[in-house]
Amino acid sequence: MDDIDTKLLKITQDGIPLISEPFNEVAAQLGISVDDLINRIENLRHEGIIRRFGASIGHRVIGITANAMCTWNVPDNRVEDVGAIMAGFTEVTHCYQRPRRRGWPYNLFTMVHAYTQEECKNVASQISHATSIDDYNILFSEKEFKKTGVRL
Repeated sequence: MDDIDTKLLKITQDGIPLISEPFNEVAAQLGISVDDLINRIENLRHEGIIRRFGASIGHRVIGITANAMCTWNVPDNRVEDVGAIMAGFTEVTHCYQRPRRRGWPYNLFTMVHAYTQEECKNVASQISHATSIDDYNILFSEKEFKKTGVRL
């Protein structure tokens, strides 16, 4: 990565302009050609510096307001297989393994998004059935204070 790549990431991390030719404006801000800009984005993807270049939908704006962190007590020898099954559910946007703590036996965490809390509960039940894991909690979000991607 050079200085132009760093500037490119900073300029686009909050999105590109919603105009008919957004890459022209970004390239102009960087003082490079549109072809160079697109090549740089492709190289950043190839190098794994950025994973994807796409649209982000504000789920609350379109009515998906029930968000639940589901915590799962998964036997350590099943974490990889169970994690893959859980991550395969379209309603699951995040799936993490975390260390157990004294008094907190849960080691897998999934974030489930749906239109209602009842739908979140149904998804958790489906995950439980698919994985044979029945020791879990559902923690519903009450208020969003901040949500951003990683920033430079």
